[in-house]
Amino acid sequence: MHASQIEFGIDSFGDRPRDDRGEIVSHAQAIRAAVAEAVLADQIGIDVVALGEHHRPEYAISSPETVLAGIATATERIRLASGVTVLSSDDPVRVFQRFATVDALSNGRAEVILGRGSFTESFPLFGYDLTDYEVLFEEKIELFHRLLDEKPVTWEGTTRAALKDADVYPKTDSGRLNTWVGVGGTPQSVLRTAHYGFRLMLAIISGAPDRFAPYVDLYRRAHQQLGTPAAPVGMHSPGFVAGTDEEARELFYPGYREIRDRIGALRGWPPLQRREFDADVAHGSLYVGSVETVAAKMARAIRVLDVGRFDMIYSAAGTVSAAARMRSVELYGTQVIPRVRELLAEQPGATARVAR
Repeated sequence: MHASQIEFGIDSFGDRPRDDRGEIVSHAQAIRAAVAEAVLADQIGIDVVALGEHHRPEYAISSPETVLAGIATATERIRLASGVTVLSSDDPVRVFQRFATVDALSNGRAEVILGRGSFTESFPLFGYDLTDYEVLFEEKIELFHRLLDEKPVTWEGTTRAALKDADVYPKTDSGRLNTWVGVGGTPQSVLRTAHYGFRLMLAIISGAPDRFAPYVDLYRRAHQQLGTPAAPVGMHSPGFVAGTDEEARELFYPGYREIRDRIGALRGWPPLQRREFDADVAHGSLYVGSVETVAAKMARAIRVLDVGRFDMIYSAAGTVSAAARMRSVELYGTQVIPRVRELLAEQPGATARVAR
């Protein structure tokens, strides 16, 4: 596939940046910032904006599709995705209806990225038992898969009321929502994604991306064995772009460390050390630096994993200023992406097989 066909997106959880006075903005302001960043991304040619679902104080977006609906009316071409929708603690019928609505508002630009979520706050919040973690996702993804046919559904499980010849509205103009599954790196998740024919989005947030190559190979081999058409593979990772490598690291590190340590305290991780951060920037999955540094690192990851889409989690610095974050999006869209395409074109045989 030609380098021009590789797709590039941005991801956010609605992290709350700092304002011009250095104060962390409100949740409402953070949501409006995410909309403004998506509008800029649309204007400068970024392919996708993906908004993740969280129910924590650091993040403002708990209902991605509501924010995406707002973005839909203010943009023209950018595709609108969740990143991810926590299907286990939601209802598949309502998820389909909400994204079909976004699809209508955007003239067919909606996508769903399903996942189990890396946090568990949504389970008690919506009345689900964490002991049902596995069965909730298994049953709900099976139901969602059937809803995508946009035909009456008869279904019975243990996690929601049964359906009998239930027709779900609104329908989409195209007849099917593009659906991905976000996978953190287990063979079972990869095989499940292939089984349903969903697109695979690899969540690579630390360590060398090379370690995910076996999962891409497993996914494609599973499709071959199932006799189903090859489906796209994408990846998303944290990143931040500034004028120089030093500027990018110094702007990104404080907020990233703050969020990382807050989450780490809940999971038993030791505090982040600067040397660990620098190592992940140099050799891992933090795409932090100047235009040339970030572009070179992205091109390498795309080649190694043979993916057709790269999404940058551009707000992962957490409390970096809103202005610096907007500048990062601008540099990513206007300079990094064109440079990545140039680098990939230098080795045309090493780019991804499937983009859409």
